[in-house]
Amino acid sequence: MNVRVELGARSYDIHIGSGTLGQAGRAIAAAGPGRRALLVTDGHVADNHAPLLASSLHAAGIATQMVVVPPGERSKSLEAAARLYDACIDCGLDRGSWIVALGGGVVGDLAGFVAATFLRGIAFVQVPTTLQAQLDASVGGKVAVDHPRGKNLIGAFHQPRLVWCDVGTLATLPRPELVAGMTEAIKHGLLASPAYYRFMRRQREALLALDPRAMARLVSGSCRIKAAVVASDEREESGARATLNLGHTLGHALEAVAGFGTLRHGEAVAIGLVAAGRLARLRGTWSQRWQAELEALLTEYGLPTRIPGLPLGEILSVMHLDKKARAGQLRWVLPQRPGSVALAADVPVADVQAVLVALGAVA
Repeated sequence: MNVRVELGARSYDIHIGSGTLGQAGRAIAAAGPGRRALLVTDGHVADNHAPLLASSLHAAGIATQMVVVPPGERSKSLEAAARLYDACIDCGLDRGSWIVALGGGVVGDLAGFVAATFLRGIAFVQVPTTLQAQLDASVGGKVAVDHPRGKNLIGAFHQPRLVWCDVGTLATLPRPELVAGMTEAIKHGLLASPAYYRFMRRQREALLALDPRAMARLVSGSCRIKAAVVASDEREESGARATLNLGHTLGHALEAVAGFGTLRHGEAVAIGLVAAGRLARLRGTWSQRWQAELEALLTEYGLPTRIPGLPLGEILSVMHLDKKARAGQLRWVLPQRPGSVALAADVPVADVQAVLVALGAVA
């Protein structure tokens, strides 16, 4: 099945299927004239999936060189980007060439950032192999590397030409990574679709068992939600796209304070969803029943709901470096009811501190 991201001349398709990785090369060749590519992947994915994709690209007439980066958030750095620029030059990429990202969100962000900046921008394709990337990170054109003082502080908007999701690749995903990816689907249901949120609650066993039909429905549902938001606010200017940051205001800070790679992105965002709900409770815009259901759902999926003993002062400091801050004022995305959220820039610091301490931050 296909989901279309409508962005005028930058529109592209998200293809979702099972057992389709070997068909990706032909689809990439059809998406543009480039016949040379740099395939970027990581050490976890290289043995499992890269040979099939590389063979597919070669069969489609695209000369391909592969670069393997170390797995984990630490590869989202300017140093890693510099090594990829060297590889781009060494294999003769020009403005008609491709960069193909095979892996999770780290590989997609890093490869996409290099594609956005090499020769002032060349075409790239996302071939996500983690659930979090298939549901969310591969769609929308946000690409970035981290800075030691914050996540994704150095980046660009650079849309892919194609996103190719083979849910069959998720079978090689470690269980904790699969579980962490479910956070983004829960987030999408909270912000845009009560029906999708109910689906997450009712189909937990099938989803965690990687039932192909359930997984295709999960990925396509999230991609449709995100595609609609991105189409309405590509560069986060109207506020619509900012709603996708539900759970991320705190989540990104927890990742940074814990040390990148210590907390999985989905785990940190799960705690962020809990905090957002509790802040909404203090404002009277979110019911206790909905909050209890949210925390129970996260727990049922095996996701954390408490901060693992991190210092409050450091969390607050990192949050104010976040890209979502405006003039030093944080903009929170707070749930109103399942399927609806609102932006809030007037959340009292005292409320934030109280919620974070209640969740386990050390004052």
